[in-house]
Amino acid sequence: MHLITLDFETFYDTGFSLTRLTTEEYIRDEQFEIIGVGIKIDDAPAYWVSGARETLNKHLLSLPWRNSALICHNTMFDGAILAWNLKIFPKKYIDTLSMARALHGVDAGGSLKALAERYEIGVKGTEVIEAKGKRAADFTEAELNRYGEYCKNDVELTYKLFNCMVSRFAESELDLIDLTLRMFIQPVLTVDSSLLQERLVELNNEKMELLGSLKEKLECADEEEVRQKLASNKKFADTLTSFGVEVPMKVSPRTGKDTYALAKNDEGFLELLEHEDSFVQHLCSVRLGTKSTIEESRIQRFIDVGSRNNGRLPIPLKYYGAHTGRWAGSDKVNFQNLPSRDKKKKALKNAVVAPDGYVVINCDSSQIEARVLAWLAGQTDVVQAFAEGRDVYSEFASKIYKRRISKDNPIERFVGKTCILGLGYGTGALKLQHTLKTQPPGATVTEDEAKEMVNLYREENDKITDLWADCDSYLEQLISWPIKNGAPITDYYLGKKDCVTATPQGILLPNNFFITYANIKKDTSEAKSKIMYESRKGPVSIWGGAVVENIVQALARCIVGEQMLEISKEYRPVLTVHDAVVCVVPEDEVESATEYITRCMKIAPTWASGLPVTCEANFGRSYGDC
Repeated sequence: MHLITLDFETFYDTGFSLTRLTTEEYIRDEQFEIIGVGIKIDDAPAYWVSGARETLNKHLLSLPWRNSALICHNTMFDGAILAWNLKIFPKKYIDTLSMARALHGVDAGGSLKALAERYEIGVKGTEVIEAKGKRAADFTEAELNRYGEYCKNDVELTYKLFNCMVSRFAESELDLIDLTLRMFIQPVLTVDSSLLQERLVELNNEKMELLGSLKEKLECADEEEVRQKLASNKKFADTLTSFGVEVPMKVSPRTGKDTYALAKNDEGFLELLEHEDSFVQHLCSVRLGTKSTIEESRIQRFIDVGSRNNGRLPIPLKYYGAHTGRWAGSDKVNFQNLPSRDKKKKALKNAVVAPDGYVVINCDSSQIEARVLAWLAGQTDVVQAFAEGRDVYSEFASKIYKRRISKDNPIERFVGKTCILGLGYGTGALKLQHTLKTQPPGATVTEDEAKEMVNLYREENDKITDLWADCDSYLEQLISWPIKNGAPITDYYLGKKDCVTATPQGILLPNNFFITYANIKKDTSEAKSKIMYESRKGPVSIWGGAVVENIVQALARCIVGEQMLEISKEYRPVLTVHDAVVCVVPEDEVESATEYITRCMKIAPTWASGLPVTCEANFGRSYGDC
């Protein structure tokens, strides 16, 4: 297979660039223009092609794409240009930006300039700055040649970067990069714009009705004035105060200072929703119904994307988007958190549909984090319960309430489920109490009751608490990786399985990547010392339970990644959300495809012997149906 390294240079200007527009918007815009392209085939010198569109197209179409892997730095961009403009689809997509995120962490610099400096492979030029606002016809021959030299240098840097990193990459992870890029470059799912337009009209009517209901009471001239009084925290606080209502406050986790507790999940705001004065309840309900325009903006974005792509919906995902390696949303279209509980807000998921003659299958791993945690910690009784298909949530709830709980007791089972899923990482009583109250269906417990639940969990799951302590010790060691008994501490396994290794570089995972904690150190500035590391968002506090959470989520990602590759042998995944895989299959194959996909997602990796994994699959015409 040939390697074709490529880099497009395109027109950009103030207001028209990848810093202002999404990748999809930019490429589909009528202002889009290719200035030229740098190309390198295998290890031959890079060359530059520019000129009329017909000249560029003819040359690109002449390359051996069917037997070539495309290498770019941000292949989502260059690969989409090839596919959407020229219908060129290489045999494989490789992206050095994605590779760098996996190898160096999402907080490390991922630009070609930063990576060239990291690997000392050359210096990225600055000629692109001189191209701002210039169309192809605006360049003199000398300027175009200089731009070509800049582009060729980028291509050579990308190729060198690939060769620096590829030896540390398993072929399976390169295949996952390819699958992820195809979700965007070769989209399959489509958008039902008419359904979304109906929801937009419905939303606007609901908003106007809610706002109108307060117009007289708030002495406003129109609905817009009502909206303004409810929109910002400050104005809403002033409105509450004017009616003699005490504004709830909280300590900001970002600044450490007092701030308004007026977010929808703040306990103070939830109490206002149950205020003794029905008018205050109504005021808060209207704020909830009209404050956020997130649903509207998302709906409009889906409609716009569909209109630019003949109804298709490119899925932009970041391979290795999170600290733990999980996929993350990108390009302002985040499929990782589409609403699903609220029937009306589910319109977004319902509007994501399969093409005619096809069906969407969504296969979701069942309790994968809880299973991995118990397995890794050696909590064999819980592992056995999962392996036997028992209802672990109900069983723990039965211990809490000292009576038999089943799925016929939804609130009590919800409490058991929240404990199993939340307390495994060291959550305390106050956070448990808050989570139970604010997450649907909701359960109110006292602080003492929450403490009893926490203590019960820790008593019943002593191997899991041992794992927290082991990870606490690892953090202490990581700060200086000390010498013990005259010899350096050697790498060792975390947990009871031989798949997660504690090293001075970080926590080594089965896919040969690390969970890292950059510039880790102990902060003794307060009475109780804590361990901190640096992220792109600033200092982050880390402790044993949080490390366990990182490890478990990273292992779950490894498992789902391997399952995706197995599924892709028959059906290409078109989306992955958390621990679920979505495929689009022909209608007449839905039963056999569901059976095959389910079988794949019940396979544990070779490094996870004894881990009981299972899944649930549903299918339907739309993503929302399943």
